Amino acid sequence: MIAYRQRGLANVYALFANMFAVALVPVYSVLLPSLTYVTLSESVNLVPYCLAVFIGMAASSSLLRGRTTPLTRLSTWTAFGIAARQTGYVAGLMFTYTFLSKDQAMSRLFLGSYLVWLLIGLTLLHSRMPGALAQLLFSENNKMPTLFIGHTSMLDTLNDWITNRQHLGIQPVGFLSDEEPSRLEQMVAPHIGRIDDLGRILQERRIAQVILLDWMDDTAKVEHMIELCESEGCRFLIHNNYGASFARTFIPMEEGGHHFMTLQQEPLEDPLNRALKRVLDIVVSLPVVLFVLPPLCVMVWLVQRRQAPGPLFFNNPRGGQNRRTFKMMKFRSMYAIEHDINKQACSGDSRIYPFGKFLRKSSLDEIPQFLNVLTGSMSVVGPRPHLPKHDDEFSAIARSYRIRSLVKPGITGLAQVRGFRGEITDPEKLHRRVYWDLYYVTNWSFWLDVKLICQTAWQVFVPPDTAY
Repeated sequence: MIAYRQRGLANVYALFANMFAVALVPVYSVLLPSLTYVTLSESVNLVPYCLAVFIGMAASSSLLRGRTTPLTRLSTWTAFGIAARQTGYVAGLMFTYTFLSKDQAMSRLFLGSYLVWLLIGLTLLHSRMPGALAQLLFSENNKMPTLFIGHTSMLDTLNDWITNRQHLGIQPVGFLSDEEPSRLEQMVAPHIGRIDDLGRILQERRIAQVILLDWMDDTAKVEHMIELCESEGCRFLIHNNYGASFARTFIPMEEGGHHFMTLQQEPLEDPLNRALKRVLDIVVSLPVVLFVLPPLCVMVWLVQRRQAPGPLFFNNPRGGQNRRTFKMMKFRSMYAIEHDINKQACSGDSRIYPFGKFLRKSSLDEIPQFLNVLTGSMSVVGPRPHLPKHDDEFSAIARSYRIRSLVKPGITGLAQVRGFRGEITDPEKLHRRVYWDLYYVTNWSFWLDVKLICQTAWQVFVPPDTAY
């Protein structure tokens, strides 16, 4: 099957890249004197460093396996990006071992220059080697002559996919359709007959794989195709175009022997993932509540006494997980006067007192929300919660807006880190924010949360232009 070939190519290449990185350690130790006039001490044990390289490359192998772009089509810049991240993994482990073992014999020049050559070598490998490896693994004897059945329009839809999979041995032979194609130029496969010609063509062309481009209502006809393919020892695939009928992307899933199609993945429905996220929430929020929030409360209260007397905190209802409302805490950044709480804060808002502007721009007004995190109504990372009235308004503009509520709202989120924070002034800004929120819901990982927390900490010191 195509997926196994793609996965196998990625696995073989990841193993090859790992072997290259490990072998480079002893090879470079021999070449070092001639390149830099530096010799390694004979007491240096390279085995732990080779092991660190192996683990680092293995840990970063998902950068190669989880790609939607074929490995054979990586640009030099993309190859460099992957190589840089892999080198970062390796560097972290090598220097961690050096620090923990207090290895004085190991030359830091050797480690640093090795990492430079590793980055260069991996970049060249990523941009050149997968194509050569694919030709070796899927040579002429492993080609997969493929026949397509269905409408010309559906063949056009799969045109890029077919082209980008030819390195896996897929060899378009032609397509069968009961309708005459309106054009034949620039088609990935030629029109070679009608659907009733399937039996004859399977025998004449030695077809290895048949792909039905769209589902047919005539089950008897489809069953006949399957029987013909089985009798010739030919693979039979049905392209799932169900989502195209509804302008949605459906994700197949299997549960208890039954097959379903869903609109999105939900990794946080896994209890273990939820537990990991909750542990991270507590680890991050507890020190903030114990050591940062108390002195900050005193400072904000003192300034408020002078500039805008009134309550220290501002508690207002926000939409939470599963559309439940909760009271979200913030340092009050506006004057304590009657005003419309449903009105979004804007640039130059006269309701905000001078120090409140600093609190909002630096995001320090959000610090009390770590209490919400400890009590479980919020998470450190998640879609930002809005007022219930705004939830109603936004859901009327962005039809998938409510999907955000499948997870806990957060103090920070992917949309905010991407720059979509502050006042929503037009539908396009809302759609972009919702897009990144939904991306977070469907692509959550523990390390994504860690990354977003670090990026948010940086934005406290270097606020984006949208912070006001």
